[in-house]
Amino acid sequence: MRPAPISRTRRNLVVLGGSAAVLGLLFLYPTSTNSKSGTTSSAVPPGVVRTAPGTATGSTVVNGTSVPTRYGPVQVRLTIRNGRIVTATAIDYPSSGGRDRAINSYAIPLLQRETVAAQSAHVDTVSGATYTSDGYRGSLQAAIDAAHLKGK
Repeated sequence: MRPAPISRTRRNLVVLGGSAAVLGLLFLYPTSTNSKSGTTSSAVPPGVVRTAPGTATGSTVVNGTSVPTRYGPVQVRLTIRNGRIVTATAIDYPSSGGRDRAINSYAIPLLQRETVAAQSAHVDTVSGATYTSDGYRGSLQAAIDAAHLKGK
């Protein structure tokens, strides 16, 4: 039997005489232990544009926001040169379990190649990786918006 998904919100209830009272609300945020690297805190914050180290003059790096998905966060980093996306890299994605790693080992490279080819966030969902694809597109669009790129 598959365990129920973890709720992002937990409510503490007390039942008094048949009535329930909400004592508090606790929001649960994804942690880096459910992600590929766990080092995104040292990455460029979402929306920040800077000259990319070790790249040709005029290249910039933009990180999209970290988009939470059912299986963990997804975050995309773009390298842009002369107003074009040169590389798209998923710097954070679900990889805590064997199934996550298996799915994303083929889905992430496809999404990255399609991004460079499309020069926009109009990339197809990878079959079997719907949650990752949706999170990827969300973070990708945030990076494109932050870089003020115009899509095709």
